[in-house]
Amino acid sequence: MAEAVHLTKAGLKALEEKLEYLKTVRRTEITEEIAVARSFGDLSENAEYDAAKDAQAHNELEIAELEAMLENVVIIEENASSGNNVSMGSLVTLRFVDKKVEEEYMLVGEAEADIYAEPKRISNDSPIGHAVIGRKVGETISVETPGGITRVKILGLRKQ
Repeated sequence: MAEAVHLTKAGLKALEEKLEYLKTVRRTEITEEIAVARSFGDLSENAEYDAAKDAQAHNELEIAELEAMLENVVIIEENASSGNNVSMGSLVTLRFVDKKVEEEYMLVGEAEADIYAEPKRISNDSPIGHAVIGRKVGETISVETPGGITRVKILGLRKQ
């Protein structure tokens, strides 16, 4: 069985919209690019044709990947924290103890992780995300990250 893809409702909608774009708009654009490139003549030395065929292959691969992801979606509820426990969909405030920095993160699946989003979205598979799931507000935990051991205190959970 394929691995579950955890998405928020907004993430699911975005993935469905991207798939629709690739199937309709982008496929049509690539078909037109191929037709134009064919009109240039000899296909054996036609860089435009090769580039268009590569774009077509990439587009079809991306479509297949998105369809596979959508077949295995598990919707996570935003603000899904249960009491004081952190869970998928939680909006959690963390203090990085050694750096004396506070950050707010939403815990999402890997497909939606985006550290530049507002609020920042971290994957449940990331070292920090994995470490805080199931933990309670007030706990301080040590997390092994690529940069070394990081101590993190869970300050709170809140609704968006």
